[in-house]
Amino acid sequence: MHIAIAGNIGSGKTTLTKMLAKRYGWTPRFEPVDNNPYLADFYADMKRWSFNLQIYFLNKRFKEVVEISQSQDTIIQDRTIFEDARIFAPNLHGQGMMSDRDFQNYTDLFDLMMSLVKLPDLMIYIRSTIPNLVAQIQKRGRDYEQTIQLDYLQGLNTRYEEWIAGYKGNLIIVDGDTCKFGDNHEHFMQVTDMIDAKLYGLFPME
Repeated sequence: MHIAIAGNIGSGKTTLTKMLAKRYGWTPRFEPVDNNPYLADFYADMKRWSFNLQIYFLNKRFKEVVEISQSQDTIIQDRTIFEDARIFAPNLHGQGMMSDRDFQNYTDLFDLMMSLVKLPDLMIYIRSTIPNLVAQIQKRGRDYEQTIQLDYLQGLNTRYEEWIAGYKGNLIIVDGDTCKFGDNHEHFMQVTDMIDAKLYGLFPME
């Protein structure tokens, strides 16, 4: 199976990915952040590096999707190819950080890739408000993230909600403001109960 976790920057995707991988014995796939050659440059000058960054993510994510489709393991993925194309790239384009020409080129490439990709077996969306995201971003202390603008985060949040509202696959929504799964075991079990109900029906895993 392919399980995917979606959510804005700082929503807790990586934390939840690690916890669920350990809980269920799933194989985790993490977002390529630490070794990303464009990320620091992008946050310093979004307009200059937006297209390069999005193509980098699209390439990595499509490679992951192909590998997942060929794997016999149950894989849990931290962020999806759909978020890059339906949220991050359109947000950059809408804010004038990506040109019409680059956005069209990017979209055409994504649409071609999507003809070869199916939806995950389960999508877990972590919904969070801007104050919660800012607190989480500050807490983890990545230097290049400290320059993120609030309007950029808000634009992403708006597009996430629009995307989720029209999502056609198997979906669970976690309230990241009130469900502190990383710090509270009972809250984490609330998430696993939802997953068990979706994947295993009336007979959850012991």
